[in-house]
Amino acid sequence: MGTIASSGSTTVTPKYSRLRRRLLLTVLAVLLVVAGGGWFVVDRLGAGDDGAATDPATAAAELPEVDAAPPVLAALASEAPRPDPAALAAELDPLLASPALGPGVSAGVVDVASGEVLLEADAATPAVPASTAKLLTAVAALTTLGPEATLETTVVAGATPDEVVLVGGGDPTLSRTAPSLTYPGAPTVADLAAQVQSALPAGTAVRRVVVDNSLFDGPLTASGWGPGDAPSSYAAPITAAAVDGARVRSGDPARSGQPGTDAGAALATALGVPSATVTLGTAPVGTQVLGTVRSAPLARVVEQTLSQSDNVLAEALARHVAIARDLPATFEGAAQAVPAALADAGLDVSGVQLSDGSGLSLEDRVPVALLADLLTDAADGSLPEASAVLSGLAVAGYDGTLAERGDADPATAPGAVRAKTGTLLGVHGLAGTVVTADGRLLVFAVVADAAPPNGAAAEAALDDVAAALAGCGCR
Repeated sequence: MGTIASSGSTTVTPKYSRLRRRLLLTVLAVLLVVAGGGWFVVDRLGAGDDGAATDPATAAAELPEVDAAPPVLAALASEAPRPDPAALAAELDPLLASPALGPGVSAGVVDVASGEVLLEADAATPAVPASTAKLLTAVAALTTLGPEATLETTVVAGATPDEVVLVGGGDPTLSRTAPSLTYPGAPTVADLAAQVQSALPAGTAVRRVVVDNSLFDGPLTASGWGPGDAPSSYAAPITAAAVDGARVRSGDPARSGQPGTDAGAALATALGVPSATVTLGTAPVGTQVLGTVRSAPLARVVEQTLSQSDNVLAEALARHVAIARDLPATFEGAAQAVPAALADAGLDVSGVQLSDGSGLSLEDRVPVALLADLLTDAADGSLPEASAVLSGLAVAGYDGTLAERGDADPATAPGAVRAKTGTLLGVHGLAGTVVTADGRLLVFAVVADAAPPNGAAAEAALDDVAAALAGCGCR
């Protein structure tokens, strides 16, 4: 007898499905309806083939009219008033002049519905963006590769029968655990290993795992990164093969100094040969593919990159943009590819200078006007394929890098502020969307790249700006 797969690990036979359906109909047979202060019983089992009740006692029963349920998530009111630029400036200018932000503050606010720029403060001047630069990489990846694209990791046969080769496909989300502790929807080493074991001839003993990192090229760290940046809790050498975002262990914040070797060791363990030799090398040409796994859709990877400000994921995405544009899969190639992709998407990239795809480099320069423009285009539908940039923004006081940074004004509606953070020594940024007290959707971007050493005070000052926008009628 055939089976119908259920959503869990069990299966359901057609015979059982029919029995369950009858049981459900029996449960539905007693439908109590309150009408006119009395209880009526509708006998579903007595219905004819057309579903009409045949019991004379209930044939004349009339169900009460019920109003349509309102939507759980209502759309923004189209008539919500737009803030007046002068009133908005009067509200924000004192906050942007906060000593905690220092002298190098640039800012921009845009009304999404009209596209009108409501506030500009040195918005065209290139500034050190810190991790707000990930917005550029995210939009470039989505518009170049598409939100449904996936990243592939394969294992192929090696040069000898007892050797397999892990070919890194530039997907750092590949997970040692099933499911991943960090990246929902990520592929697993266990799945890959199971495919390899099925594909190998019976009795084959794997004694050697080679890791092929050749998809990516060039230096493993970028110009402008500090000596302690990789490895650290937030970055690692960028290699084509990695597991768990190049973390030392699943769920551990510490990143590894040898991501490729770690990936090979994880495969050896999953194959049941943890003592196998793991080395770096290249796959033989034309060899048999033993297993393949794919990442979650790129839209989900982008959301994870932005919400958690994951530098390793951002660098991998930037390399894939470079590959798609026939540029070297290096930091330099990615730094050329991302602005070029944004320009092709219709964005003004004047003044942009990049050394990486994550914003970790102190050499990066981005005008906040570009941050505001790309967020506006994603929000107003001009770049529909980039919508995952908005859903990837952390929600103030709720998740991601804003989980511990709620709206400063307790009266502000929860979730009114969603933004990408940016933090380096002396650099603090916040760029995202905000719904005003009147229900108007705005885009904002603020970067302070000459802030005093007190980072907590700078973050609080930026939060004050966002909260003021959320609470502002400004008319």
